[in-house]
Amino acid sequence: MAEEKEMAEEKAAENEKRISVAKIYVKDFSFESPMAPGVFKSDKWSPQTNLNLRSGHTEVDPGVHEVVLTITVDAKEDDNTVFLVEIQQAGLFELTGYDDTERSAITGSYCPSILFPYAREAIASVIQRGGFPEFVLQPINFDALYMQSQQQAAGAATSEKH
Repeated sequence: MAEEKEMAEEKAAENEKRISVAKIYVKDFSFESPMAPGVFKSDKWSPQTNLNLRSGHTEVDPGVHEVVLTITVDAKEDDNTVFLVEIQQAGLFELTGYDDTERSAITGSYCPSILFPYAREAIASVIQRGGFPEFVLQPINFDALYMQSQQQAAGAATSEKH
């Protein structure tokens, strides 16, 4: 009886779903302000900002995935770049007990949402240190972005078949 119970517990532990964050780190980070110091002479401050966001993942060891969230923010005034920031905020995530579909959703949505606050803080800090007013990235719904990317991929696959 004890052996059966122990084997059942081991089997349950093998099937247990678990996500853990092993490490969060900056993989790449750059800031440019090509118009400095001239940009600071102007009293007028109304740049147009663009945000580009993407993520990807790689399995680095069995069950260990590196997820990289890349965010690019550029501010332009009259088609001149005022500042440009790009960060690759990365993390190592240990995932056990998930099938491919679940793992894809986790690495495409859940993990980037864990990384985003770190990237947002780093971007805000470097922009302010660059001499510019406070910059706040608004929250991002990674679940909605993931679903949208899945729908686009399904649509592309359907159009290729026709």
